[in-house]
Amino acid sequence: MRQTILFNGGWRFHLGDAVEAHAPAFDDGGWRPLSLPHDWSIEGPFDAKWASATGYLPGGVGWYRKAFAAPDCAGRQVSLHFDGVYCNGEVWVNGQYLGKRPSGFASFQHDLTPYLLPDAENIVAVRVDHTQYGDARWYTGSGIYRSVRLVVTDAVHIKTWGVSVTTPIVTANMAQMQAEVTVQNHADVPASVEIMLALLDLSGAVVAEGHASALIPAGGEQSAGDVLSVPGPRLWSPEQPALYTLRAEVHQGGVVVDAEETSVGIRSLRFDPDAGFFLNDRNLKLKGVCLHDDAGALGVAVPPKVWERRLQTLKAGGVNAIRMAHNPHLPELYDLCDRLGFLVQDEAFDEWELGKNKWLEGWNVGEPGKDGPHEHFEEWGEADLRDMILRDRNHPSVIMWSIGNEIDYPNDPYTHEVLDRGASPQSYGLGQRAGHPHAGRLGEVARRLAAFTRSLDPTRPVTAGLASALMSNEVGFADALDVAGYNYQEDRYAADHARYPQRVLYGSENGMRWDFWAAVAENPYVCGQFLWTGIDYLGEAGKWPTRSNGAGLLDLAGLPKPEYFYRQSLWAETPMAYLGTRAAPDGEDAGSLWSHKQAEPVWRGTGGVPVCAVCFTNCEAAELSLNGRSLGVKSRADAVGGVLSWDVPYAPGTLTVSGLNDGAVVCTCALKTSGPPRKLLAETDAATTLAADGMDLAHVTVSIADADGVPVYDAAHEVTWTLEGPARLLGLESGDNESHEDYQAPRRRAFHGRLLGYVQATGESGPVTIRLTAPGLDGAVVVLRAGAVPRG
Repeated sequence: MRQTILFNGGWRFHLGDAVEAHAPAFDDGGWRPLSLPHDWSIEGPFDAKWASATGYLPGGVGWYRKAFAAPDCAGRQVSLHFDGVYCNGEVWVNGQYLGKRPSGFASFQHDLTPYLLPDAENIVAVRVDHTQYGDARWYTGSGIYRSVRLVVTDAVHIKTWGVSVTTPIVTANMAQMQAEVTVQNHADVPASVEIMLALLDLSGAVVAEGHASALIPAGGEQSAGDVLSVPGPRLWSPEQPALYTLRAEVHQGGVVVDAEETSVGIRSLRFDPDAGFFLNDRNLKLKGVCLHDDAGALGVAVPPKVWERRLQTLKAGGVNAIRMAHNPHLPELYDLCDRLGFLVQDEAFDEWELGKNKWLEGWNVGEPGKDGPHEHFEEWGEADLRDMILRDRNHPSVIMWSIGNEIDYPNDPYTHEVLDRGASPQSYGLGQRAGHPHAGRLGEVARRLAAFTRSLDPTRPVTAGLASALMSNEVGFADALDVAGYNYQEDRYAADHARYPQRVLYGSENGMRWDFWAAVAENPYVCGQFLWTGIDYLGEAGKWPTRSNGAGLLDLAGLPKPEYFYRQSLWAETPMAYLGTRAAPDGEDAGSLWSHKQAEPVWRGTGGVPVCAVCFTNCEAAELSLNGRSLGVKSRADAVGGVLSWDVPYAPGTLTVSGLNDGAVVCTCALKTSGPPRKLLAETDAATTLAADGMDLAHVTVSIADADGVPVYDAAHEVTWTLEGPARLLGLESGDNESHEDYQAPRRRAFHGRLLGYVQATGESGPVTIRLTAPGLDGAVVVLRAGAVPRG
């Protein structure tokens, strides 16, 4: 039977090139021991000499080596699977070169079978070349930053990503599931097999079965499958993300030689040019955010539990869709989207044949670099697109395949004569530029990629994020798509809907203004929008010292910012009210572009001087009070740009807003005047016990408070973390986009009075004590326990 072995432990790492490091006899005794996933760029240091595009962090060359005993593999196949290596990952086993994968985002595998030594030590070596450190427009990290697995199978086995599931018929009473399995035969004689299929519900009960027969040629492969009828199916949706398990068994001569279980969901998709998006025949607006791969202090080596917490926070904010910007992401992230109920746009590329500007000295500052994945597109483009689709096609959360993001950005690099027709938002006022390649090529490549995508999966639409529909309409790029994504082009929706009545439209990348959402909410033909962005991310930074991008609803620590609550007031259904303050406007509209950002959760000021209190709520009305005295009720009809506001003469105490439905209070939010900082407060999302598996993780949030426990928003004390017991500190994150503190240090300054620590269990059991100290403040202690890995 199939055996899958997590291969993350026991590696050695060397930063820099090393001659003959691929050779089995090479002495790596002086190399650093570590476990994967690993991102060496996040270890820094930050330096202005590196690229602003990638967060002013270094790249370079790194080597990884691991010694291992071969599993019992007589007559069997052994392969090594990498979820992601950034970038140019080259792999050797026992000195034998297995190949190179340029893409840092692709998942790939190598066959080790011919080169393994059954009775001796085996050596796998991986060289990672990120010398072109400014090769992306955002932070990518460096190294083997996702998991690695060793997979052992019979000579006759299910091919990698060889199970395919679609649901061509979905009704409330009955669904049909088309399941197909591709079987490989590494033997030198044909193999006659039976494929047995069983669909299991959450309790493990079999709800549908199927089977197929196939003759697999020697050294070849063959696909076969069956249609499974599912009575009374539980349909997958964001509100009820119901999942099943498809078990596929390969029988040969009456013996099970391979089996694989795949998590699947039953749902239908429909995109209508007039009515928008339908899931299970129910009209639904996509309330989405774009996400990059990193998590601040952790770089791109992000444990799934960190993503789970972030997604849960976004879900509570009313988000129901994720755009994987601008590349295939961590495989476990798609599993989480399936389980938590997010609709996913999966994206393959940020550039095709030609490179985009990679800013080195700050966004739109100085001379840009041009390094990037376009250098490998001709050779590897279709392979990278294929592997993304085959890897992710069974996720019910995935609803679109994107073949590119802003490939048509005007004059970066493509140009067109239509750009001379005035300085519209879509021409960016640039005009056609001599010497730039003509955009006509975009239509040719788009048609090829779209056709290739449909050949692999005709059940989901092909899309792309267009930066200039003005230009792409002229060259056939937009027409090559099944669903057209418009980046920051809300002003084109009505005109293009009229001009191209069969085009399906949605906002693939959007700002957070009220009117941008109104363009979606008020027009049935617009399927939804994806905000830029869900979470702050490293890179795409301005001039030094800024080293990360602050466009997110959440900060680098995954903690909500004021704009998170603004979006929650527009998208979430659970009653909520958020209260913040800013300086009283001087002739400025309280519902302006930035009013959702300028709403700090503090109550402070000078006696009698007006302060602007800002409220975001999804309730019918809100009442503001100061120290128990009402300052008036305002309805949502009074909101400007979705924002309610009051000018309040400052007095210390408690400022409270109450959300009202039918005149009754359904939620409250209060701000209290804080005194001087006096103590640290700590809380954790972990249960009392962490699994002692080397992977389980606790988020420990520290806040600085006054003597009464009121948060002190401006406190910026340096907090030192000391751990005792079987756990390690993975990193500390404050969310400060200008901090250059060492991410590897056990201390960091708070930002806005808060600090997050990632504490990960090791493989041993025992108590874990986390001691938190800061100069002049009372400390705090958190006690956890690492225990046996939970079963079931």
